[in-house]
Amino acid sequence: MNMVVCKGRALALVFLVMAIAGTGHPVAADQRHGELKKLFVQLQAAPEYSLAKIVEARIWQLWVHHDNPDVDQRMAVGMAAMTPGNLDRSLAAFDKVIELAPDFAEGWNKRATVHFMMGSYDASVNDIRRTLDLEPRHFGALSGLGLIFDAIGNTAAAVKVWEKALRVHPHMEGIRQRMNELKRELTGAPT
Repeated sequence: MNMVVCKGRALALVFLVMAIAGTGHPVAADQRHGELKKLFVQLQAAPEYSLAKIVEARIWQLWVHHDNPDVDQRMAVGMAAMTPGNLDRSLAAFDKVIELAPDFAEGWNKRATVHFMMGSYDASVNDIRRTLDLEPRHFGALSGLGLIFDAIGNTAAAVKVWEKALRVHPHMEGIRQRMNELKRELTGAPT
């Protein structure tokens, strides 16, 4: 094995250990958790997708939990009900989350997702904007906003928001691929 490969694997192992070491913190959190700043640096510096996914999972773990057990319980109900037949129940749960914790970004993001699933794009965009006010690095909300713009044919806006999402989380390859397709459409370049 050559020195470059060994060094690359050693760097990847150190990165992985750093990402996993952060999981010793209490689960209750939200977008204000002190560990997030470090995690976003690691996410952007991840040398490969598999390591980025570990960091991404930790970010989601922090985002989805709140210090209030009632909020956590309603988040769990809402997430469990996020299926086509239970969207009204899911929406009601996330409405209550937002009522109990209006500064909890993930409550807004989850409700935005339900609105999107229901085809209520305007309501989804409003909730995404609130999510991003509370957590500007929310790559999930940015991705969702791009999906909405793409769905309604606002290609330039989709590209712009996905470029921002990829600056936060450069390993979202599906988003990158669709963004590049849209860029080719905008410029008239052959596909």
